[in-house]
Amino acid sequence: MMVMGKLRIGTAGIPTSTKPRSSQNAIKHLAELGLRHMELEFVRGVRMSEATALELRKLTEEHDISLTVHAPYYVNLNSAEPEKIVASKERIIQAAQVGAWAGAKSVTFHPAYYHEDDPEEVYTRVRDQMADMLETLEREGINIRLSPETTGGLSQFGTLEELVRLGVDLPGVYPCVDFAHLFARSIGEFNSYEHFAGALQLIQDQLGTQALREQHIHLSGIEYGPKGERNHLPLAETELDYQAVLQALVDFNVGGWLTCESPILEEDALILQDLYEQLDKENMGGNI
Repeated sequence: MMVMGKLRIGTAGIPTSTKPRSSQNAIKHLAELGLRHMELEFVRGVRMSEATALELRKLTEEHDISLTVHAPYYVNLNSAEPEKIVASKERIIQAAQVGAWAGAKSVTFHPAYYHEDDPEEVYTRVRDQMADMLETLEREGINIRLSPETTGGLSQFGTLEELVRLGVDLPGVYPCVDFAHLFARSIGEFNSYEHFAGALQLIQDQLGTQALREQHIHLSGIEYGPKGERNHLPLAETELDYQAVLQALVDFNVGGWLTCESPILEEDALILQDLYEQLDKENMGGNI
């Protein structure tokens, strides 16, 4: 059970030091490492049976590890080809179903590309397709949150403002905030405590305090170019002020799940967790 107001920190997929490599062994290994979360990475396709997902759920309950899901990369809710939109929604729903079987609370995905379309028109299309997916989830009894991700490329739909607006229009939808993507998309400008706190304030103002208590978050180092994101980096190699990100998360009493997407998964996840716990302890001390 998630401790309210406290972040669970873990890895994007199976920690690299897990032997033999399987999701089941990953849960046990994360517990041994002292991490508390894992994101199921279905980015190349959803390849997990219901039986495996249910087995995973039992293990996460035994070891007190939370789960989120990353749906396949190949999603575009603004495709000019209707069949690609249908396939995109099917991929997200499939990831949501398997995630729900496993006990995951949130599924994230990269919603769309602008192409040459007006961003307002893209917003409307994405909103309508997401409304349709919400109906499907409810009809099929799939209990998991849809959390579209802030995207790192300028060609991609997914600014924080767009995703918060989706949450206003579609109650129950919260953004998955990838702070590295926000930094890369801004070509390095979005990189201060004031920026990070401003993002959290926007979410709180528009979607309510509960949105901060159940935040789906991504964090890592990142390299960017003129068009935004290039690739993820270890924390030691990034210009992103991840310490200020964690300070803002502590100050806003953010809860939920923080997935480290660093190339050195568990090493950087442990760095983030140690720093987070240190900042949280200092914050509690200051409030006594």
